[in-house]
Amino acid sequence: MSPSTPTYQLAGNSQMSKVRSTKMGQGEAGDVSENAREAILAAAKSAAQLHGYSGINFRSIAEEVGIKNASIYYHFPSKADLAAAVAERYWQDTLAALEVIRLATPDPRQCVQRYSSIFRQSLVNGNKLCLSSFMAAEYEDLPDQVSKEVEAFANVNVRWLAECLTDAGLSDVLNSERRARAIYTAIAGAQLIARTRSDIALFDDLMLSYQEAGLIPA
Repeated sequence: MSPSTPTYQLAGNSQMSKVRSTKMGQGEAGDVSENAREAILAAAKSAAQLHGYSGINFRSIAEEVGIKNASIYYHFPSKADLAAAVAERYWQDTLAALEVIRLATPDPRQCVQRYSSIFRQSLVNGNKLCLSSFMAAEYEDLPDQVSKEVEAFANVNVRWLAECLTDAGLSDVLNSERRARAIYTAIAGAQLIARTRSDIALFDDLMLSYQEAGLIPA
């Protein structure tokens, strides 16, 4: 072999194993980090649904998730960052649920009738309140980044309802948003009353009364 001929050397088994181990370790670390983030979001969501923004406590969340308090700051530098992420995820999940209803229910009139089921399910799941409704009660004290996501939740619901009302011929374009906002507000209020009394039957009765009054299509 001439001096100018380049030479190549394959890594030995130990070297290759070390490379694979390093890559696997990095992947596993990423998975663990993402799992921790999701667990933090879930715990914070539960706390907010029970106690609002003021109920989001890093120490309590860390104990529930089983991590160090400081670990939360790695994912969320502040309480406001965590609350904003929770509220954003909440309205995104709600939008996904609304889209499922629309896809599964061709009749837009029936979509409006089924809308309250999302709020009812929160009561079934531990008598919890809609997260954004709870935070809205603290609106004046919320950081801007959190209030922005709370507004997004309301807008997503009203927009979806307005589209269904228009498509069903229940309201014209000019009045559909007004009626949609009235429906959203009425159902959120019914959820609050039912939660206060821990009475799902009361929620169902209020939905019936909204239908009888013509707010929600029968």
